[in-house]
Amino acid sequence: MSLTSAAPVRHYLQFTDLSADEYAHLFARAAEIKRKFKAYEKYHPLADRTLAMIFEKASTRTRVSFEAGMYQLGGSVVHLTTGDSQLGRAEPIEDSARVISRMTDLVMIRTYGQDKIERFAAHSRVPIINGLTNEFHPCQILADLFTYIEHRGSRGTEGKPLDCLQGKVVAWVGDGNNMANTWLQAAELLGFTVHLSTPSGYEVDPVVAGLRGTANYKIFADPHEACRGADLVTTDVWTSMGYEAENEARKQAFANWCVDEDMMRMAKPDALFMHCLPAHRGEEVSAEVIDGPQSVVWDEAENRLHAQKALMEFLLLGRVQS
Repeated sequence: MSLTSAAPVRHYLQFTDLSADEYAHLFARAAEIKRKFKAYEKYHPLADRTLAMIFEKASTRTRVSFEAGMYQLGGSVVHLTTGDSQLGRAEPIEDSARVISRMTDLVMIRTYGQDKIERFAAHSRVPIINGLTNEFHPCQILADLFTYIEHRGSRGTEGKPLDCLQGKVVAWVGDGNNMANTWLQAAELLGFTVHLSTPSGYEVDPVVAGLRGTANYKIFADPHEACRGADLVTTDVWTSMGYEAENEARKQAFANWCVDEDMMRMAKPDALFMHCLPAHRGEEVSAEVIDGPQSVVWDEAENRLHAQKALMEFLLLGRVQS
């Protein structure tokens, strides 16, 4: 294994923090790291490194994927919540960042406002990873794109994993939330198009996403039309964590935004279906779709592990060639 010289500290707070070329490298590394995992090949490039995981929002997939991933790379993990640390008390975020980043090598934070993670990163000596905020979920889209490349990339083009994304259409059906914002960022950076369909009052705010133009997304009032000709159809729960008080109102507003077999028939015959999970069958997606032949949600969930291992490797070691 060879690697480049140490680079300045890099953070991963939103999808635009990396370039298209760096994503091509990450997807290639994720594929190789996954191959090693499936072949039971020991790979410990992060031996003696420590990941701190800070959770203000609970999670299953984020915790398991980061914790298992760091151990599989040879490192160790410290798990913190606001209930068992000073983060939930009176200590300023800036002070917590200064202390935690002197004792660990990498920090993953899953929290509410993006401003919190930005403030933490501004005072950290080590890379910070966004495990989810109200505004963005870059690690999930990283895994989703890796999953699409796995299923639709051409064999023999490992050196150009982004080629299969060019010109493709991703239909986003549902809430204009952190996932939708991140899909829009990815489309603008990597050259595909997002068809957005959200109920009135739940639209995406392009300013929040930080978009520079409108060339890479189209808005549809009818979710069926958003799915027309799509290569990938994806959705999320109607009520994200932190918005539980709106649950009943959202159920009424989103009633026509359930991804069902009729919507999937509007997409291309070989279109994939994704959902970041957890899913509520009969609400944002029908059981026939999520458990059907076009669904790749279980590969998508597993690929959080492999994509994030590639990300942690990159943030700590730079471009590894093996």
